Amino acid sequence: MNTTPTAAPTALSHGSPRSAAYDPFHAARARSDLPARLYAAAMGDDYPSEIAASSSCEWPLLALMTARLRIVPGQLLVDARCGTGGVGLWLARALNVHLDGFDLSAVAIKEATARRRHFLGEQSARASFRVAELEETGLPDGCAHGIVCVNALSGDIDKAAVVYELGRILAPGGRLVMTRSLRPGTTPPWQDQATAAGLRVEQVDERPGEPAMWQRLYRLWIEHADDLRRELGEEQARSMLAEAHQMLPTLSGRRAVLLTLHRPTTATADPVAPGPPDTMAGPDRRHGGRPAPLGRTPQ
Repeated sequence: MNTTPTAAPTALSHGSPRSAAYDPFHAARARSDLPARLYAAAMGDDYPSEIAASSSCEWPLLALMTARLRIVPGQLLVDARCGTGGVGLWLARALNVHLDGFDLSAVAIKEATARRRHFLGEQSARASFRVAELEETGLPDGCAHGIVCVNALSGDIDKAAVVYELGRILAPGGRLVMTRSLRPGTTPPWQDQATAAGLRVEQVDERPGEPAMWQRLYRLWIEHADDLRRELGEEQARSMLAEAHQMLPTLSGRRAVLLTLHRPTTATADPVAPGPPDTMAGPDRRHGGRPAPLGRTPQ
């Protein structure tokens, strides 16, 4: 039985103008590999080129998510705000699970659907993609055995509403793994948000190299401003450069983590951990969510 509370935070209605920013981004990126090359330069050896994500998803993060999900072959994994699908498809192949991915951009969903055969071959029907919002997934209660959400909680998103909604669709015993970040001097809201959704904070993995990765990327965007204008067009280049100048001053001292939330297996289980969640330092690597419209910026 699903143990989520009966009263949820107010969710954003469908028809949000957010998607208007992301469709041009994905369309522009499909025309040029320059953004991917700049992400690769910022991440170095940690860049998973097959995924080509517009996020901070690197090899160490993929390894952490694989370990934290603890999902069984044949179960359902949901990729929340999947973009062009690389992260979810990679995990679906590695873990031998079914995949449901959703994003607010129809352009991204079309590309994700086209990528299924590359990752899953003749089993491409194991994955499906559709347009939906984080706060209103359209999925039934308790359908997902695992959920991933990478660099999606930025801008005007109601984070408590997102955690509640993703908790609603998480099956008993399932885990939600999501990237989160904090500005210096702020208190993590994760425990309160998890408790409201009937979840337990199981693990907090530090990602100390993630802010520096964004710093390198944004500086590369500024350095290659003329190339961005030429290959992506003036509008998209202007958005990227505005994001870079806005976000660079905010990254110093920022804390980035991978948060693992667990739904208890019984309705009577206490969703609050008896003690503090396990906390581990992230990989000590030099390489480490999502600005509108071109990146998935820090949250």
